[in-house]
Amino acid sequence: MPRLLPLILLSLIAFPQNQPAAVGKSLQRQVKGQTITSNEFPAAKLTFGKDFRYVGGQVVNLFGNADAEQHLFVNAKNGGVVQRFYWVQFEHFLPTNALTYDYPADRTTDIGGLQFVYDVKSWLDYAALQAEDQASDGAAIERLLAQHNLAFPQRAVRVRMFYLPTADHRRELMIIYGEALPEGSTVPVRKDGVELDQESPSSAQAFLENARRDLTIHKL
Repeated sequence: MPRLLPLILLSLIAFPQNQPAAVGKSLQRQVKGQTITSNEFPAAKLTFGKDFRYVGGQVVNLFGNADAEQHLFVNAKNGGVVQRFYWVQFEHFLPTNALTYDYPADRTTDIGGLQFVYDVKSWLDYAALQAEDQASDGAAIERLLAQHNLAFPQRAVRVRMFYLPTADHRRELMIIYGEALPEGSTVPVRKDGVELDQESPSSAQAFLENARRDLTIHKL
C-alpha cells in the first residue's frame, strides 16, 4: 500500500521549511473531561478511555495553506516519555488555494458510523521524525507536549486514520494513535519506518484494535 500522505505536503515546494508553524486562532471545539465535542466537520463527540488525560489544544497554520486544530490526549506520568497517545486534528485548506485531501481507500475502518482510511507504521525513533520539519503539524504537537515536560517515544507504532467530512475533500479529521514499544518487542522497526500493514499484518491489526478500544465516536 502506498504511504498515505496529506496533499498539503506538496506545498513544501512553494513555502519555506523549518519555520515553526504559527499558533494563534481560537479553538472551535470544546473539551470536557475525556470528550471533544465538534459541532461541525464532523458534528460528533469523540471520547477517549479513562487511562488518557487531556494535555491541551492549539490551532496552527501549516505552510500558509491550511489551518489545523490540534488536541492531544496522553497516557503518561507527570513528565517523561508518553506511553500511549491520541493526537486529534481537525484540518481545512484555506480559501487562498484549491488543494484537496485524497487518500487511497485500500484499508478502512468504521468508528461510530464514520468511515476512516487508515495505515499502521512503526519507527525506530518516532520522536525524531516529528522534529524533522519545524513547520510541520508533528513538530507543532511535539512543542505542545514539551510545554508539559512530555515527549514522544522513540521505538513506537502509530495508527493514522483519516475521515473526510465534506464532498469537496477540503476538510479532514485526522486521528493518530501512538504506542511505545517495550524492550524486546518483536514488532519490526527501522529508521525510515516499517509499513506493518504489509510486513506484519497481524501486528497492524492488533494495534488498530488498540486504537479503536479506547476511542468512542458518537455523531451529533
